[in-house]
Amino acid sequence: MFMDKDLFYFNLGLVDYKSAWDYQKKIFDLRYQKKIPDVLMLLEHNHTYTLGKVADRKNLVSSNKFLSENKIEVFEIDRGGDVTYHGPGQIVGYPIIQLQDWEKDTHKYLRALEQVIINTIAEFGISGSRKEKYTGVWVDEKKIAAIGIKVSRWITMHGFALNVNTDLNMFKGIIPCGISDKEVTSMQKEISKPLNLNEVKEKLVYHFQKIFYYTNVFEKSEEEFVNIIQ
Repeated sequence: MFMDKDLFYFNLGLVDYKSAWDYQKKIFDLRYQKKIPDVLMLLEHNHTYTLGKVADRKNLVSSNKFLSENKIEVFEIDRGGDVTYHGPGQIVGYPIIQLQDWEKDTHKYLRALEQVIINTIAEFGISGSRKEKYTGVWVDEKKIAAIGIKVSRWITMHGFALNVNTDLNMFKGIIPCGISDKEVTSMQKEISKPLNLNEVKEKLVYHFQKIFYYTNVFEKSEEEFVNIIQ
C-alpha cells in the first residue's frame, strides 16, 4: 500500500538546455530537503546534442558546419546513456522524484518510464514496445523515445525525450544512443500528421500519475515555478 502522494507538474514550453539543467539541480536540492513534493517538468529544448557520461564521442558525427548552420549546442552531462538529440517538437520530461516513496529500484524506474510512454502513444494509435538490449521505446525497429537518467540519494534527474513533431533530420548529426543499425521515428511520422503538444503532455501526465501512484497532481504556472526555484 502506497501513501498519499502529491506531484507538482510544470509545463514550461521552450527552455534552453543549460537553464533546464540548472532548474533540475535546484529542484533536486529542494526535493532532497523535503521542501517540495515530487516534480515533473515537461518542456522543449532548442537544438541540442547531449552526451551521457559513458558516451563515445565518435557517435557525434556532425561537422562543425552542420552544428553551426543548425545552431546546435553540445553538452556533456551526468546522465547515463550515449548521445541523443533534443529540439523543438520533441517533449522532454524531467521527473525529479523520490524513489524511496515508490520503489527503490532504478531498473523498475526505467521500465516504468517506458510504460508511461508506451501507454501515452497508444492513445494516438501508435503501438510502442521495448527492446531487450536497449533502453527506450520503439515502434517496430525505429526508436521513438530515448531515456537517460541519474539517481542520487534515490532522487531522480534527467529523464525521457519523446519525438512528437520532431525534425528527424537533426538526428543525422549523431548515431542516436550509439545504435548505428536502427532508425528514429516520431509520432507525427507514424500517423502522418502533426500533433498538439499540449494534448500529448496531458496524456503523459495522466499515465505518469497512474504508474507512479500519485494521489494528486498540481499543475503549477511558470510564475509559480520561478518563485519555487528562486
